[in-house]
Amino acid sequence: MTPSAQEASALFERLVGSAPERVWSAPGRANLIGEHTDYNEGYVLPFAIEHRTYAAVGRRRDGIIRVASTFDPNPVEVAIVELPALFGGDPGEAVQSGDVPEWAAYPLGVAWAALAHVDATHAQIPGVDIALASDVPIGAGLSSSAAIEGATVGALDDLWHLGLTPLDMSQIGRTAENLAVGAPTGIMDQVASIMGETDSATFLDCRTLETQPVDLGFAREGLRVLVIDTKVSHSHSTGGYRDRREACERGAREMGVKALRDLTTGDLDRAKRILDDVTFRRVAHVVTENQRVLDTVDTLRAEGPRAIGGLLVASHVSMRDDFEISVPELDTAVTAALEAGAIGARMTGGGFGGAAIALVEADRVAETKRAVAQAFADAGFAEPHQFTVAPSHGVLRDA
Repeated sequence: MTPSAQEASALFERLVGSAPERVWSAPGRANLIGEHTDYNEGYVLPFAIEHRTYAAVGRRRDGIIRVASTFDPNPVEVAIVELPALFGGDPGEAVQSGDVPEWAAYPLGVAWAALAHVDATHAQIPGVDIALASDVPIGAGLSSSAAIEGATVGALDDLWHLGLTPLDMSQIGRTAENLAVGAPTGIMDQVASIMGETDSATFLDCRTLETQPVDLGFAREGLRVLVIDTKVSHSHSTGGYRDRREACERGAREMGVKALRDLTTGDLDRAKRILDDVTFRRVAHVVTENQRVLDTVDTLRAEGPRAIGGLLVASHVSMRDDFEISVPELDTAVTAALEAGAIGARMTGGGFGGAAIALVEADRVAETKRAVAQAFADAGFAEPHQFTVAPSHGVLRDA
């Protein structure tokens, strides 16, 4: 067992006095390409990473769900029959409850959403203890929240015999995050975390929710993904994020389509005539980014991972110039990595801070990290946190 799995099991034993029945885990995720396309019903290409959250679990004789985490010494207990009242009753109407700490709202929200999803009778559901531990880096845009959701829903599906499909699990995780926690995310994070495969990405159509595994070949080709966490804090609740979403909705409305997914690059000349400059550039990013995702999938299948560098760079340029969500630290990270020989690099995530990724030859990782660190020092920026991630498997039963 990994150190984090051992920590989860040890926490469970301290909490309960006996070993867990099961240990389940789910990974964080990185997004190779496809930014701000998800809420426009477009395409994304994320992959699960090797950093995981572990849930050590066991059934109780009562109707209590108790959750504990290495992040907080105080466990949280809730009667299963009280979950609907805690989170609002109807999954279509719920809002985050201030009655539990935010970290506990993730696993408790998953339990609530899972029972609502299968329309289970609470009287038939045994109580459960859940102890969580994680090695997913916090704050680097690697979706530690989806890892919690995935590990929890995998464990509950097992203990409660819910019969969930991977897509069911993903939808439950999104419901928990949107409504129990109150974070307005799409389903990309949960799909990547739950459905990931080793050395593969998950191509997701955010309109139909159809998925396809896409072989990346990074391990086979001796490549690594370097994450460059700028440590610049960002928040999706800021006006900048909201403004981008509103611009996309406005652009779709003025172009006469349901969502920007329905436009192609061939529509951009007409869009430029119809839309104001700012709205046009927001639309142009989403439309061209959708095409870049499709092109990346085709290129990986036809030519392999060393041929996708230009698409990654073009994605960053589009986010910097058209969507205007980059910051100087992200631009510095991308430029320094490319100058050090990276195959491709781009900012990743919602923007206004966070992390960049670079596709790097395995034997040049150390050199690239030094070059990036030096570029940050020369610019007077705080030293970034740099580490590699590898495309890995999704939700798993570990013990």
